[in-house]
Amino acid sequence: MKIAVLGATGQTGQQLVSQALQHGHIVTAIVRNPGKLTITHDNLKVVEGSIFSEESLKPHFKDQDAVISCLGFPPAPLVGVTGYTESMTATLNAMREVRVNRIVTMTSWYTEPNSGANCSFFIRYMLLPMIRSVLTNMYAMEQLLKETDDIEWTVVRPPGLQNTPVTEKEYLTHEGYYVPDENDVPVGQAVSRADVARFMLSVLSSNSWIKKAVAIITK
Repeated sequence: MKIAVLGATGQTGQQLVSQALQHGHIVTAIVRNPGKLTITHDNLKVVEGSIFSEESLKPHFKDQDAVISCLGFPPAPLVGVTGYTESMTATLNAMREVRVNRIVTMTSWYTEPNSGANCSFFIRYMLLPMIRSVLTNMYAMEQLLKETDDIEWTVVRPPGLQNTPVTEKEYLTHEGYYVPDENDVPVGQAVSRADVARFMLSVLSSNSWIKKAVAIITK
């Protein structure tokens, strides 16, 4: 499969690029600074492009089978975060122009403002307020995708991300804003970035999560 990857120089993005190449995919990594991606492979093409420009993205999306976005933006409590919605708007417009209709993107648990009611005190009252500017724009991007009829999208929502090796663990999944136990309490708090990448690649070969947002964690 031919895959265009956004956010390929990030920690999750690098995991995804490596795993995609290991599985035999042909990868085009669209990055701001090509020198930051140190992975080399015969099936990897690294190109410079702007994630906020439809015109910049179009030539790199042409003839791709899918787009995967691992983009992340830092919190900006005073001015707000806009990168998720702005980049997704450019991405969707570029995809339409060159007739690519499959995208997988990542956000997070607790993007909906009231979805953290059952999580721990620390997460609810300390962590979530610190990153709310990020979660708010992630949520807006999710709503943008839900209003998109002509693109087959999947949103993958992981909890906290860890820089640990990929595993073969099974996933717990839930079509919601976190993975709950039988008492609607969140199951766990973190997952390996490498396992998030593994899941994102797996949904490309499945129809299970098309036009859906899925919260994940490993067992």
